[in-house]
Amino acid sequence: MDPIAQTPESDLKEAPPTGQLGRMIRDARREKGWTLEETSRAAGIGRSTLSKIENDQTKPSFDIVRRLTTALELKTPHLFLPSGQSGVSGRRDHTPSGSGEVRVTDTYRHELLCTDLTSKRMLPYISTITAREVSEFESWIRHDGEEFMYVISGDLVFHTEHYKPLPMTTGDSIYYDSSMGHFCVSSGTEDAKVLWVSLE
Repeated sequence: MDPIAQTPESDLKEAPPTGQLGRMIRDARREKGWTLEETSRAAGIGRSTLSKIENDQTKPSFDIVRRLTTALELKTPHLFLPSGQSGVSGRRDHTPSGSGEVRVTDTYRHELLCTDLTSKRMLPYISTITAREVSEFESWIRHDGEEFMYVISGDLVFHTEHYKPLPMTTGDSIYYDSSMGHFCVSSGTEDAKVLWVSLE
């Protein structure tokens, strides 16, 4: 199937909560010297959808943001958090249990944590691994930076492009270069749940 298949409007309703997303996408596209058509083809989304995102006329789903991240080689945290550094020290943020911002893809259900605090150097989130087969992923997930993952519950297999598949279970953890292709699939009777911390 053509990867440029038009994106349904229904996929545009779960956006990262930032008004800077459109500008970041547009700046990254121009830095690469790409047209709207070239960028939409690389990301596998419709040209009109990309134009609406750049002009802050719609809010894209997490999956569309991930496609743009990969195509434009943007750091994942930058798509969720405003850029710039804060001169204020002693900052803090708090997320009550179960009240994080939910982002759903075909393979994971993410709960973003501590989203009120801007200019963070790390992005913490809890993910439920709904994928069960490698074939559910169109390609490797990769982005700049490093990541830490801790298995909260369940069993999974952590796949990377340079290593053998790694079985992991409750209490296991891993730290890795997130520019290396990677993804997880649940392997137990229940969907595995993990804590991820992405570092720029």
